[in-house]
Amino acid sequence: MSLAAKFVHLRLHSEYSLLQGAMRLKSLPDLCIEENMPAVAVTDKNNLFCALEFSVSASSKGIQPIIGCQIDTQYSDLKVGETLPKIAPLVLIAQSEKGYQNLMKLNSCLYLNEDRRGLPRVDLLELEKYSDDLICLSGGPGGPIGSLLADGQIDEATSIASRLLGIFCDRFYIELQRHPEEGGLPFLEQKTEPFFLKIAYEMEIPVVATNDVHFLNSEAYESHDALLCIADGAYVDQQEPRRRLTRQHYFKTSSEMLALFADIPEAIENTVEIAKRCSFMVSCRDPILPKFADDEVAELRRQANEGLQKRLAVIQHAASMEEYQKRLDFELNVIINMGFPGYFLIVADFIQWSKKNRIPVGPGRGSGAGSLVAYSLTITDLDPIRYSLLFERFLNPDRVSMPDFDIDFCMDRREEVIRYVQEKYGHDRVGQIITFGALLSKAAIRDIGRVLQMPYGQVDRLAKMIPVEGVKPVSIETAIEEEPRFKEEAKNEEVVGRLLNYGKEVEGLLRNAATHAAGVVIGDRPLDTLVPLYKDQKSDMPATQYNMKWVEQSGLVKFDFLGLKTLTVIQNAVELILKSGRPLHVSADGNELYVPQNGAENEINAIPLDDDATYHLYSSAKTYAVFQVESQGMMDALKRMKPTCIEDIVALVALYRPGPMENIPAYCEVKNGLKERISIHPLIDDILEETQGIIVYQEQVMQIAQVMAGYSLGEADLLRRAMGKKIKEAMDAERPKFEKGSAENGVDTNKASEIFDLLEKFANYGFNKSHAAAYAVVSYQTAWLKTNHPLEFMAGVMNCDIHLTEKLAIYFEKVVKKELELPYVPPCVNKSYATFSVVNGSLVYGLGALKNIGIEAMQLIIEARGSTSFSTLFDLARRVDLKRVGKRPLEMLARAGAFDELDPNRKRVFEALEDLVYYSVAVHEQKSSNQVSLFGETGDDLPEPRIKDYQDWLPAERLAEEYIAIGFYLSDHPLGDYASALKRNGVLTLDEVISKAEAGPFVAKMAGVVANRQERKSARGNRFAFLQLSDKTGSYEATLFSEVLEKSREYIETGSKVLMTAEASLESDQIKLLARSISPLDIGISKVDAEGMRVFVNDEKVISSVASVLDQSRDQIKIGAKGPIYLRLINSTLPGEVEIDLGENFPINPQIRGAIKSLNGVVEIEEI
Repeated sequence: MSLAAKFVHLRLHSEYSLLQGAMRLKSLPDLCIEENMPAVAVTDKNNLFCALEFSVSASSKGIQPIIGCQIDTQYSDLKVGETLPKIAPLVLIAQSEKGYQNLMKLNSCLYLNEDRRGLPRVDLLELEKYSDDLICLSGGPGGPIGSLLADGQIDEATSIASRLLGIFCDRFYIELQRHPEEGGLPFLEQKTEPFFLKIAYEMEIPVVATNDVHFLNSEAYESHDALLCIADGAYVDQQEPRRRLTRQHYFKTSSEMLALFADIPEAIENTVEIAKRCSFMVSCRDPILPKFADDEVAELRRQANEGLQKRLAVIQHAASMEEYQKRLDFELNVIINMGFPGYFLIVADFIQWSKKNRIPVGPGRGSGAGSLVAYSLTITDLDPIRYSLLFERFLNPDRVSMPDFDIDFCMDRREEVIRYVQEKYGHDRVGQIITFGALLSKAAIRDIGRVLQMPYGQVDRLAKMIPVEGVKPVSIETAIEEEPRFKEEAKNEEVVGRLLNYGKEVEGLLRNAATHAAGVVIGDRPLDTLVPLYKDQKSDMPATQYNMKWVEQSGLVKFDFLGLKTLTVIQNAVELILKSGRPLHVSADGNELYVPQNGAENEINAIPLDDDATYHLYSSAKTYAVFQVESQGMMDALKRMKPTCIEDIVALVALYRPGPMENIPAYCEVKNGLKERISIHPLIDDILEETQGIIVYQEQVMQIAQVMAGYSLGEADLLRRAMGKKIKEAMDAERPKFEKGSAENGVDTNKASEIFDLLEKFANYGFNKSHAAAYAVVSYQTAWLKTNHPLEFMAGVMNCDIHLTEKLAIYFEKVVKKELELPYVPPCVNKSYATFSVVNGSLVYGLGALKNIGIEAMQLIIEARGSTSFSTLFDLARRVDLKRVGKRPLEMLARAGAFDELDPNRKRVFEALEDLVYYSVAVHEQKSSNQVSLFGETGDDLPEPRIKDYQDWLPAERLAEEYIAIGFYLSDHPLGDYASALKRNGVLTLDEVISKAEAGPFVAKMAGVVANRQERKSARGNRFAFLQLSDKTGSYEATLFSEVLEKSREYIETGSKVLMTAEASLESDQIKLLARSISPLDIGISKVDAEGMRVFVNDEKVISSVASVLDQSRDQIKIGAKGPIYLRLINSTLPGEVEIDLGENFPINPQIRGAIKSLNGVVEIEEI
């Protein structure tokens, strides 16, 4: 502490006081230096989120960090009639390591007690228990003492002061605050200060001055006030009372504070005294891990050697046994010398437990797949020698850093693995990691706009004007410079200027805390002795208060438990295959796909990687639902590449990214013999053999440095890292070394320099081969399943996306119906299960996939059905408690045709549902009452309700209702009835348009049902739209510019059938459609429709229904073609077929034909 110090801020809120503090931590040390303050405290509200970060950043600038926390304290017990405890803040400051330990314990009390969820606080007993070496400031006017004084409870205030003095002794200070404005001190400060001084002097408690700093300077007051409104859901200009600070709550200088408390100089002097009493800062630690075994070195050697022998017994060897052993011994020595055997054992333990419990684990992820020790321990499932993966890319003895395995688990069972780890090491020693959400520019504009009560549309438009770079929007400052409309808007409206100014001030501040999706830490002792803890209200597991960067520096080691949906898909598919009674290596038609190794039956990780049919699927780009290669761009690349081995898939995974993507054409041309391979240098040709002479992987950069310039792989990894991170000093030092080593191997200096430049370029965007190989193998597994077990694979895929209607539509339309042409069973209460399944060689639609239906509700139907199908709707109502299922789900089942086996009239079923539910309730109430029935099962004697008869929905209506329930057209398409009329009109299907467009752009006539319309405005202010449509062969999108949009807007509502003329062209194998004209379909084809029709009937009762449809058509359809209609009667009682001419012309169109065709008793319709 400098002798010149006059004042130290002891109460300050950084951005980690979420939406309350606006002091930016990064700039705080420089601010202290500027103001000649040698120390400063950060006391965020109810947290120590930044304690380590603040300690490191402040001390690095020569500023003494004082670690504190403003902590909400319950200072009295609940009284009769009170619902909320009385809470007020105290400021606690750690004066030593012990004090900091107690501060961490108190943070645990804030968040880990279940009864305090949503209202974190400590009580006086906890304060007393964890008070050692903590300095306590009384909290000022808003603290417990001040709150009681404000309520006129002077005796109670004195009692609390006495209690706190008893707890903290000479470490307790009465906190004084003065924030004078034009009218003097705020009311609370005026009212409480005399009593504070009286209590202090009477009890001999020292006083201390703070300014409760929330923002940088007085100019930042308005933007900070808006920030408080965001936090509280209030409005800046509201008349109702809300939380407000004063303009004086800023980072005041020492001279300002001295002047403010000139009459109580000891209050200022005590700030320096407290700073001197504090001799603690949070320090970084070396990694700490729980002890896995008494002799971890011996245990690691044993497990690794035994594991390698087990691997070698079942895999095809990529090298000699001696080479495998040599590589294993080398890796083990590095791991042991670097002190990481415990880490490998811990990871291996929970992965082995997962596999033992049939929880799917990915084959590897990241550079960890390059370790043979990891492969031997079954941490990974890729033989690093087979794939030429480098251990040094993962763990480099020349660059000491913690190993970091990222592990993929099945999404559905990841939590089980985490629970196992908690049980093994202790719930208090395992935790998640906190993350913080920041107010980025767009969010800042939206939030500030709301608290300024600006119209939503205006705020939304302003937010959308901010450009996005990559995945993040640019800053407001940058947006104003790049988008002149911001300045125009601010000039025209004063409130827009306020919005932008406030937005710039609060942008980047932290908004909320959450937990990292995958990161878990494991300690060798209770975590709150190492780091402060937090608990998200939605989680049952504590989280560290330090984020990912700082928790590792605190000594805790992070383990990534990632969830990968594809593993769940694979597991679902394999389970369905085994459920069918056949093993993984046998196809549905009984063919043996491969001969499994002993001990590797039914293991997806053991399937052969040379299946020709699978590579044919890749080459034909039929890769919807295949991991990593689902996008149109990937499909285009696959068609060009025509993969024939797993190395091609590995390369594609690595190349398909911005930058490397430019090498895909060259790779494909060389692979397919269309272009000669270019040799960079003969010394390294074999390294680049598998990638067609192109540097694709970071590992290749390392190998080239090793072979050409004599680097060790450890040195080569340092070179790769320097190049990748563009560390100029390191690269300048490496170039002469590289050239010298190359010269010793006979490489010309100029050529060596040229190759160094090439390596520098590729190191910047070369991909980690270990990761690419691992994900390529997962991709291959999905492609293999799709090729050889398509039904089970698609069922597994759709079960993982069962609530994503848009994805289900793509899978059904593009894969099930078109790509694979799989047999399927539509939703049915007698055949379907809650999820997608495979039965008797067909894909059975899952009832739980219908919209607004839960899987749990459908499970009630499946359980009640058991092995006996429902015979009638009443049978269903008796066996299933329909009230528990719910009326809305039942309606969706009726719309989807799930009751068709019980009653094919969907309209009648739909209208009867309410009566069926009442009947079901009565039956089940009688069953639950244990009444005895004379007529059999309890409830069987209740009379069945009379179901009113209804004319069924017409075909178009049925499809519309089906669409509501399923989300796409499953049984047919609304254009199905129009097929012949469309053909006569020269209207092409989507498939026909795509086929014709391959020869070049042309003008196409198409029909479609509108699924969605998205209107936009161009930069010039003209409106245009993207129109999503579908026909019987698939879904497509057309662009409508302003002229066509204005003319056709009334025709293009969702569900409308339209006829469209469009310019069609293929771009990267994707159809592009630019609409020229759009008209209603019925009008567009009416002039060329059929002249008449012949209706074949086998039941005379249907004639009245036919007449009804024709009468309605005559009344409702005034425009369109008309023609004669003949009825041909077919009946065994007649001497032959009898034909009746109805004697007049009626309107005829596809809808009328479809309506008549749907009638019971109509056998066929013939156009004439």
